[in-house]
This record gives sequence, C-alpha cells and structure tokens, in this order.
Amino acid sequence: MSKVQIKVNDNGSLRITGDVELLDGEGNVYETKPSFSLCRCGLSKNKPFCDGSHKGNFDSQVRVPKAE
Repeated sequence: MSKVQIKVNDNGSLRITGDVELLDGEGNVYETKPSFSLCRCGLSKNKPFCDGSHKGNFDSQVRVPKAE
C-alpha cells in the first residue's frame, strides 16, 4: 500500500496525494485523480472539491504544535 499525503494549505484547501478512495455520506465513490484538493472554507461550488473560491475569503494557517 502506498503512502497517502494530506497537506493543509495555508488559507486554502486540503491537498490529497496518493492512492485514496473518496466516499460520500452514503458510501458512493467520487471519481478522483492521483492528486486533488478538498474544500475547507465551505465556499466551493464544487464540494467536496476545492474550486478556488477561498481566495481572499478564508484565513487559516494551521501548524503542528511544537513539542515541549
């Protein structure tokens, strides 16, 4: 099994890279490419995928907490 990477983009989407199956709430499979972006801001007209609507309308820069 290959490793899947999920990157939380600053002020934007979740970038998914790798062999992953994306399902809706009823278990139906979305068609995806080897790399795709999921909406985090709720503004996309193509949910669950990102369409760039967040640009200038979403502020989120998530970081991993530093170990003490």
